[in-house]
Amino acid sequence: MPRKKVTEEEAVVADETAKKTTKTSTTTAKRTKKTEEAPVVEAATSAIEDDVTVEKSADGIIEVKKLESNQNSAEEITIEQKLLSLYNLQQICSKIDDIRMIRGELPEEIRDNEDECEGKRTRIAKLEDEIQNLKTSIANQETMKADALASIKKYEEQQNNVRNNREYESLSKEIEYQKLEIQVADKHKAKFEAEIEEKEAKIAETKEKLSELEEVLNQKKAELEVIIADTEKEEEELLVKADELKQKVDDRLLTAFERIRKNAHNGLAIVRIERDACGGCFSKIPPQRQLDITLHKKIIVCEACGRIFIDDKLVRSQNAEE
Repeated sequence: MPRKKVTEEEAVVADETAKKTTKTSTTTAKRTKKTEEAPVVEAATSAIEDDVTVEKSADGIIEVKKLESNQNSAEEITIEQKLLSLYNLQQICSKIDDIRMIRGELPEEIRDNEDECEGKRTRIAKLEDEIQNLKTSIANQETMKADALASIKKYEEQQNNVRNNREYESLSKEIEYQKLEIQVADKHKAKFEAEIEEKEAKIAETKEKLSELEEVLNQKKAELEVIIADTEKEEEELLVKADELKQKVDDRLLTAFERIRKNAHNGLAIVRIERDACGGCFSKIPPQRQLDITLHKKIIVCEACGRIFIDDKLVRSQNAEE
């Protein structure tokens, strides 16, 4: 009996040992499978971060494929096209500026001369009006003088028919008063005549200067016409091209472009990076910002001058295609 009991205990122990061995084998197998699957999970995580997809084939081989984001690609192309359109528009506008620069300051000088000539014409017209008013005043004084002489003659006739000294003295005073009126009229007439002479002299001087200005103005206009004749056709062609390019640019972006051009002393609204600096104001550009410019994800402007940046490689690629 005791021998039989030991045998049963040994059987129980053996059975538990077998179970533990089986469990250990299963755990080991699971760990091995997990270890084998770890690179797959890691690859899948990396693929998500890098916009790729992970696929498992029937034979268990893991395939990692790059995803193509049509939306992002289209956006990049759109930004590139906008930048290139602006850059091409800038090139045409710069050529137009160069053509107009050839004319120099002639247009402004002509405008100034025209304004000066118009001012002198206005001055002459004003002086002539003043002279006319003075002549009217002289005529009034002559009328007053004639009336005074007529009154004197009437009073003198009345003096011959007075009945007493009182009436005679009264008429004498009226005659004296009319003579004073004649003297005042003569004085005013002489003053007005002197003013007329002075104004006529100013008119003659102004007309002489006006004649000189008109001669200079005609010379400058002739010179400008020669320059315009040489460059007019080219300028018209460039203006047509500029209008065509403006149709391809967003209205808000075009408004900003024209505003920047207007405020910039050299007319540059879109520039490339030159020696790690802005091609317009020469301010230093940080490396990270330069990287953002090369990615063409968005329109980037200079923090110092507000000019729009374009990647030099993008420009070179366009020139290579042309």
